[in-house]
Amino acid sequence: MDISDLKVSNNPDVTLVTYSLGSCIGLAVWDPEVRVGGMLHYMLPDSSISQEKAKANPAMFADTGIPALFKACYKLGAQKQRMIVKVAGGAQLMDESGFFNIGKRNYAALRKMFWRNKVMVAAEDIGGMVNRTIRLNIGTGELIMKVSGKGEGLL
Repeated sequence: MDISDLKVSNNPDVTLVTYSLGSCIGLAVWDPEVRVGGMLHYMLPDSSISQEKAKANPAMFADTGIPALFKACYKLGAQKQRMIVKVAGGAQLMDESGFFNIGKRNYAALRKMFWRNKVMVAAEDIGGMVNRTIRLNIGTGELIMKVSGKGEGLL
């Protein structure tokens, strides 16, 4: 997957991968009953800065990408109450002073949306000054996370 990208699948042989999550957020969802999963790699919290870009690519923003991810999974038979939700990213890279706080703002947008919609997060690895790569196995629901300088493991 690329930055500002969204993919869903119900093929148990598929593994969805997104690389180099810095201040971006990687959101992985999986419904164990129907084995439907999806992943979103979004860059920015709020589409109001560019409605044109949000229309062209909803996956660029939290407020448009997150609903698009859930809706795409629902079309394949997933149900919100069964979905296992995991989150990674939101680092503070190339902004050591914290002036822009894109990572924190990206995470805050997700948490606010989840709180409003009663979505619980099963696991997360957020913040710091590291890049992360995540891989979601559609057949098993396993989410493997690789952190630069720390290796990889289950999230």
